[in-house]
Amino acid sequence: MWRQHLAASVRRSPHQHHPVFRRSSPSSFSSMSISHASVVPRRFLSVTPPSLQQQTAVQGGGGPFEPLRPPSPASLGAPRPARDFRRTRAWTRYTLLVGAMFGVGYLVDKTVYASGIARSLRTFGTGLLVAVDYKMNFRPKPLPWIGNQEGIPGLHRRSAERLSDLLHRNGGLYLKIGQAIAMQSAVLPPEFQKMFARMFDDAPQDEWHAVEKVIQEDFGGRSVEEVFGVSFAGVEGKGVMERTARASASVAQVHWARLPDGREVAVKIQKPEIEKQIGWDLWAFQVTMWVYTWWFDLPMYSMVPFVMERLQLETDFENEAKNSEIMRKLVNAEPKLQGRVYIPPVYYELSSKRVLTTEWIEGVRFRDTDVLTKPWRGGYGSGSIGVHGEQLPPPDMAALRREMRENPNSQMLKPARDDWKGRHQTGGLGVSATDVMQTMVDLFSAQIFKFGVVHCDPHPGNMFVRRLPNGKPELVLIDHGLYVFLSDKFRHEYAEFWKALMTFDNNKITDISESWGIKGAELFASATLMRPYEGGEGRLQKGLLTTRSHYEMQQKMKQAMRDMLADEEKWPKELIFISRNMRIVQGNNAFLGSPVNRIKIMGEWSSRALFQDPNLPWRQRATYAWRHVLWKGVLLLSDVLFWFYRIKQLLGRSKGMEDEVEERFREVAKEYGIELQHDVFAG
Repeated sequence: MWRQHLAASVRRSPHQHHPVFRRSSPSSFSSMSISHASVVPRRFLSVTPPSLQQQTAVQGGGGPFEPLRPPSPASLGAPRPARDFRRTRAWTRYTLLVGAMFGVGYLVDKTVYASGIARSLRTFGTGLLVAVDYKMNFRPKPLPWIGNQEGIPGLHRRSAERLSDLLHRNGGLYLKIGQAIAMQSAVLPPEFQKMFARMFDDAPQDEWHAVEKVIQEDFGGRSVEEVFGVSFAGVEGKGVMERTARASASVAQVHWARLPDGREVAVKIQKPEIEKQIGWDLWAFQVTMWVYTWWFDLPMYSMVPFVMERLQLETDFENEAKNSEIMRKLVNAEPKLQGRVYIPPVYYELSSKRVLTTEWIEGVRFRDTDVLTKPWRGGYGSGSIGVHGEQLPPPDMAALRREMRENPNSQMLKPARDDWKGRHQTGGLGVSATDVMQTMVDLFSAQIFKFGVVHCDPHPGNMFVRRLPNGKPELVLIDHGLYVFLSDKFRHEYAEFWKALMTFDNNKITDISESWGIKGAELFASATLMRPYEGGEGRLQKGLLTTRSHYEMQQKMKQAMRDMLADEEKWPKELIFISRNMRIVQGNNAFLGSPVNRIKIMGEWSSRALFQDPNLPWRQRATYAWRHVLWKGVLLLSDVLFWFYRIKQLLGRSKGMEDEVEERFREVAKEYGIELQHDVFAG
């Protein structure tokens, strides 16, 4: 019976809905589904799916089904406004604007200031990093968690590497500052000394087209050919010039040229970027030193203006020409230096603020000790070419011009002129190291004690040696940019101070030191002599400790600097560069094996300068002359010490006097936290 009922329901019209498919409320649908499911077998429900219209429900409770149609616009509600991404667009504009500003600033800095701003920012970044590192890690024990475990030696090494990289990367005047630090590196930790020894390497040279513009700008737009009368195409009657520099330093580079009148000249051309960079570089140096003075509580900033002035003058070649001419006249007027020292003349008609043209020097560098002392093979009774300013023998100009016509890119044109070395190139100047150093110490002692005009950069690269016909050396001094001029008052006081050092006049040493604003007279005396001062109360030696931590040593050094610069207003700024001069001369003497008694020579000049000073009254000069006679006897005692070390050296039991006293000075310096290592020319 129930089967017939089911078949009849299936045969109904599709528009007649079975109660099981009727749209009802959720509650009624649930009840209906449950009631029919209990009656109808599941297999029949699966074979009779509802039609599409049956599956479509209408809104409302139980109304009839309607076909599926899209909803009306009204039923969707009000439209939402489109997103305008205003904040994203604003940030994009700001980013592009800032990027454009940085791009324009970078281009302006690079073209107008030769990257001076970028170099200054790099300086501030490195300086801040080093300062923070010292503030955090300069302590007896590393900070927990954040402290560096390498200790103070590692701190010095990191800082030295950072500063050395900064100076080499920035180049230019920064290399000059680095060389100044290197020359005073004896009072720096060993890690700094090793790193800054590289500061004496040659700097890279600029391309010819860059330095050529400097000549054109300084000579009213005239070309190099017009200014110097040379030709790069081998034109007859013209001189020749090399476009590759023979030497390149931090500020300038030097080119060789032979003028049409036969003179051979050294053309020193300032690198074009220096003029653009110097203002920014000196400002960065000033700011950095001010911050360090404040941060580390060290009396350094008062020296900065004086140092900046000297460095700025060093880039003014007109000032260098003036210094050179002054020194040339002083040397030629000094009987003890005539014929022994030569200052090349400046050719003013070929010079400007950034171009300096002087006589070309054919000589041997001071550091080429093998060449200095090897036997002379240039002929008996003859000397080096060019001595006393004689004109150099002419090269084969026809061959040079032909070479330039056939090979326009040929750069090295100057003849070698090394026949004096002999057929197998085994010869040398055949001069005595003692004579060379005697001349050098005489020259710079005269500058300090008698002239009051001091060349402050006498490193080996600025000195040549030539052989005179009598077999004696002639010392040639070049590069006269860095000079200090001493007042008569200070020059007299410094000479008196040196005499007091030699006679152990402690009262005079203390009086002069205090008048200069220096508390630690005994330390200053040792620093001046560059050896332990023996005439004091011995506080340095009595307090010497052999076992001391790096932290304690550096703290002692900091206090020593405060004592040395107790009154910055009184402290003579000239001492910065005088000590630099004396330090280099001492290093030169030690390099040659200490062949002369440097202390005695300087002491003798300090006494002689007082009684030979024409500015003093004759009565005072007479008094100084009598004291000088007595003084000569005192100096004999210094000779005894010198020959004691000299004999030990000849017997192979000592390196020499400078090395021996330096070893003792090194021990004394440890008391003040200073680890002396004087290999300043290792680079």
